Amino acid sequence: MADTTKLHRYDGEHATVTWDAKRCIHAAECVRRLPSVFNAEAKPWVQPGTADADTLASAVYHCPTGALKLERKDGATEPIPATNTATVTRDGPNYFHGDLEIVDHDDIVTLADTRMALCRCGASQNKPLCDGAHRKTGFRDEGIVHASELSSPAGKGGRLTIRARPNGPLMCTGPLTVIGTNGLAAYDESAFLCRCGGSQNKPYCDGTHKKIGFVG
Repeated sequence: MADTTKLHRYDGEHATVTWDAKRCIHAAECVRRLPSVFNAEAKPWVQPGTADADTLASAVYHCPTGALKLERKDGATEPIPATNTATVTRDGPNYFHGDLEIVDHDDIVTLADTRMALCRCGASQNKPLCDGAHRKTGFRDEGIVHASELSSPAGKGGRLTIRARPNGPLMCTGPLTVIGTNGLAAYDESAFLCRCGGSQNKPYCDGTHKKIGFVG
């Protein structure tokens, strides 16, 4: 995975907001939820001094990519979700939320976080993270999950380990609920998710990466 750090810091009375520009794909959840702090037209565009820590957290923790983080002066930290989810977006990435880690081929953790946006169009220059390339390439997929509606089994929390297989799919090991745009979900403890953009069984891999010569 490429270097993902282009970090900016914005200090406020109650907390500091950090923004990793390389992980941001402009989902704009922060702007919609707290425009008094997050304003793309202002300089600086983040002004945390105008809100208390809890109000900042309510916006920052909804950033689906993990580009925004909060360092609270009261010492409170972002809670780790009890369950892991991958929400498939229409024409866009998978939004992962949970106790997450990405490991490389040597099993070295390259990123541990509670929020990530992972590429599924195949065109990101920051694989396995999304960089917004799906908008430029015209990637299209409804994001439907063909499964019965269900919830994650009780007591099935735990870390999700994500490996980007060389020139292949995301191998997800650990408890994971995949949620489609149609409101249906599928639970598994081992899943292979397409990241080449070509699978006919999206969001899952069907081996198309081999046929199209996907490199990643």
